[in-house]
Amino acid sequence: MNNLQNTVTEQLTQAGRQIEHDSFAIVDAEAGPHEYSPEQWQVVRRIIHATADFEFNGLTRFHPDAIKAGLQAVARGAPIVADVEMICVGLSKPRLAHFGSSAYQFISDEDVIAQAKVENSTRAVQAMRKANEQGLLDGGIVAIGNAPTALLEVLRLIREQGVRPALIVGMPVGFVSAAESKALLSELADIPWIIIEGRKGGSTLVVATLHAILALAEAKQKHA
Repeated sequence: MNNLQNTVTEQLTQAGRQIEHDSFAIVDAEAGPHEYSPEQWQVVRRIIHATADFEFNGLTRFHPDAIKAGLQAVARGAPIVADVEMICVGLSKPRLAHFGSSAYQFISDEDVIAQAKVENSTRAVQAMRKANEQGLLDGGIVAIGNAPTALLEVLRLIREQGVRPALIVGMPVGFVSAAESKALLSELADIPWIIIEGRKGGSTLVVATLHAILALAEAKQKHA
């Protein structure tokens, strides 16, 4: 095996790797022209691979520093703060462990639920506040695939409390504030982000995005 070939962020069997590589080749062949950089395309094609939806070729948008920021955050083992448990379950624990990173979510914590009831807010809002209180947002990767209110709360914390995540993967799905929250995120110039424009989104897309960044980080590690 070529010692520059990814091992940690690949499928565990030869058959699995072959299927994944063949799928990526089909995506590359059928996607048509795009304006993404080679590293950005690694993210977009993994999203397409996870969903079989070629509309993400165009709907996926990147802050100019998003990939660089993501790679730097992964390299230093930055925490990943998710809005829902599904993202944490979907992320490969061995891949995270390779970089010394962990994924966190607080949406089902009893104190989060109780505070949401007291304030008549959402669990997602209170979960992001708890993550911030624990010092996980500053310098961390924020991964939002479900709850627009989580993203709006992170934006408020950035605006009002000076919180500075390393990267925000903002891909909430839905009809109430999903598109709007992502549009607001895309206006940030000083904090890198990756978004899916419009109503589409979801935890699957966030997991695919983070796995692509982990794969890029391993490749960079091997070439260092």
